[in-house]
Amino acid sequence: MTTHFYTASSLDGFIATEEHSLDWLLKQDIDEDGPMAYPGFEKNIGALAMGASTYEWVMRHEEGVWGYAQPTWVFTHRELALPADADVRLTRDDVRSVHAEMVAAAGERDIWVVGGGDLAGQFADAGLLDEVWVQYAPVTLGAGAPLLPRRLDLELLDVARNRSFLCGRYRVIRDGTPGGDL
Repeated sequence: MTTHFYTASSLDGFIATEEHSLDWLLKQDIDEDGPMAYPGFEKNIGALAMGASTYEWVMRHEEGVWGYAQPTWVFTHRELALPADADVRLTRDDVRSVHAEMVAAAGERDIWVVGGGDLAGQFADAGLLDEVWVQYAPVTLGAGAPLLPRRLDLELLDVARNRSFLCGRYRVIRDGTPGGDL
């Protein structure tokens, strides 16, 4: 079981605009069946962690239709409307306790920290983030939500080009060694 932060970033290191929009991303050319693309990644995911801004953007963008079959934990301090017929749970708890619930729910599959960068940073701070996958889009935003507002040492595991995207997969290095303790 691996906990991944899988995301896209602008070349200048932002995952969303200052208004929490991903519209810049949806205009980019990507092969959904190509290397490191979302559909192949998502097949191995058993549970999701998501920040409130990402959740709200998904709900607006998908007009209230929830597109994930996996149980999802939304980290928020606000009350948010939940989609019907979906396993979406709002939580204010620490990532450590929620991660244990996610591992149990995921079974043999992996965990995906969908967004945002600060939430992924909280998982990293707790020693719970194993990999970072970044699809770099050919655009700069100038400002917005940073990719990962933490210092992390990473080991490059794989790199690919998927049409307009430069894709990288990294292992989080803990205690000076890949896979070591914090």
